[in-house]
Amino acid sequence: MSHLISVEQLILLQRAAESGAGSPVRLLDVRWRLDRPEGRPEYVRAHLPGAVYVDLEHELAHRGEPKEGRHPLPPIDELQRAVRSWGVHDGDVVVAYDDNRSVPAARLWWLLRRVGIDVRVLDGGIRAWAHAGLPLEPGDVRPAPSAIVLGGTDSDFTTLSIDRVDEFTRRGVLLDVRTPEQYSGAHIGADPVGGHIPGAVNLPAMATADNDGRLHQPEALRRIFATAGIDDGTDVAVYCSSGVAAMHTVLALAHAGVRASVYPGSWSQWANTRGQPVAVGILPAGHLVTV
Repeated sequence: MSHLISVEQLILLQRAAESGAGSPVRLLDVRWRLDRPEGRPEYVRAHLPGAVYVDLEHELAHRGEPKEGRHPLPPIDELQRAVRSWGVHDGDVVVAYDDNRSVPAARLWWLLRRVGIDVRVLDGGIRAWAHAGLPLEPGDVRPAPSAIVLGGTDSDFTTLSIDRVDEFTRRGVLLDVRTPEQYSGAHIGADPVGGHIPGAVNLPAMATADNDGRLHQPEALRRIFATAGIDDGTDVAVYCSSGVAAMHTVLALAHAGVRASVYPGSWSQWANTRGQPVAVGILPAGHLVTV
């Protein structure tokens, strides 16, 4: 099953659906940025025709305690309520897009693919659609709710809990996809301390995408991941600041044919948990301190 979809492929899917020869297509707009977490104003101004807005902060994450991280995974019942409100039915093909190099769209892709929904990410997002000269529309699309029942967890979409991180670093590659400044501890940001999880290897998430937001081709991605010691047989787990960009890297890994787990709590959980070791510097082992 494909993880990405091009603008041209999306148009073909939509035409097949309109003619009755293909599955219905549900477009989901997941615009979100760290500096503008509420993407609805941009959505209302212009979105792909028929697209429904998805609120990452409230529908793709659960509000919890600081020790859980900034974007804990939503419980299945919360996610199901959200999916129903987007008008997604059994058998639909879901296409997620954004205007941020597919980072928030990848969060939706991971959550829905994990529970058995056929979801793809529009490669290049809304910019690719507009660049092709295709129409956008204003307003707010609010479909009739569905009665979909989400399935069990797909074994390809696994998570790593905080108590398993140390054990994982001894047998696999723990990938830190934040910026080098965040990884080294030169930039602390919103968390109590800077640095990285001891043993983690740094490969910024945006190394996997072109300037236009499209993911690199699989062969190029495999070369990029090889620089972090990753090949087809490597056990990989990914973390970022709060579990959003990590899923973009998991999407890139899947596009390259490599399975990977996500540490959902990511640095925002690790740095807010007393007693956790922290490595400072540019090397995986780093200089150790304690939260």
